[in-house]
Amino acid sequence: MLDWNEMVVYVKVVEEGSFVGAARTLGLPKSTISRKVARLEDRLGVRLLHRTTRVVRTTAVGQAYYDRCAALVAEAADAERLVTSRQEKPSGTLKITVSVLFGQRHLSPVVISFMQAHPDVNVELLLVNRFVDLVDEGYDLAIRAGTLTEADLVARCLGPVYMVLVASPAYLASRRAPASPADLARHECIVVSNETRSLAWPLGGDRVAVKGRLAVNDLEIARDAALAGLGIARVPSFLVGDELADGRLVRVLPQIAHDNTGIYAVYPTRKHLSAAVRAFVDHAVQAFAENPPWLLPDDPR
Repeated sequence: MLDWNEMVVYVKVVEEGSFVGAARTLGLPKSTISRKVARLEDRLGVRLLHRTTRVVRTTAVGQAYYDRCAALVAEAADAERLVTSRQEKPSGTLKITVSVLFGQRHLSPVVISFMQAHPDVNVELLLVNRFVDLVDEGYDLAIRAGTLTEADLVARCLGPVYMVLVASPAYLASRRAPASPADLARHECIVVSNETRSLAWPLGGDRVAVKGRLAVNDLEIARDAALAGLGIARVPSFLVGDELADGRLVRVLPQIAHDNTGIYAVYPTRKHLSAAVRAFVDHAVQAFAENPPWLLPDDPR
């Protein structure tokens, strides 16, 4: 018969790397920890752990069993947390990371309004253009754009990321505006060098080869170069909403579809979701729903 306590104890032994560590975390005697793991192995009829005087390691089957059990234990813990956190007032320190571009332009006012609404929460906001490992670096939450590939993170979509082609009216007046993606071959295209296969833009279901005199690794510089008339840039809509609205930039090939992605709030699945994290994600969802930074001036919404 399934013994939930044995499963929890086993998961803690693996995560702590020792019986002593699990005993300390669970507040139980080491002898109780050892006995429960031994009973579990006897009941299953397999050896789950290799034990030495210095280290505890999982066997192959023990690792597979841990992977499934850890997910179940985390789900149960989150279910209890879901109930209790609704009674908690958001407090403590909330550590958030976001890219410099999106953080400066759009997340900073959301953080400020959140802190005004929740005076018991302290926020540490890291703006950095690199991947941050939330667990290893001790962050509660990240705001990320693009396709998410980490299976161990929970993601809540804050909104879409629309990619657009833009150029200045002066640039388009100096030569014939593109009528199709193929026409881009005759134009100066401002390449963002950290794009995947940056010399080909995904347009209309195809990848269109582009070239130009300027290649940069910063989207704001690409936008500024387009404003200066150096060519056509491919940038996210949240970066150029004001410039499109006041006419300093014009959309190029607006009828052509792009490979669009999203902006997500992500956080680890195997951590209790604190009231502060939950409150901030809810606040961000509402803030961006009311004033979406990615909408284009001609969007009917």
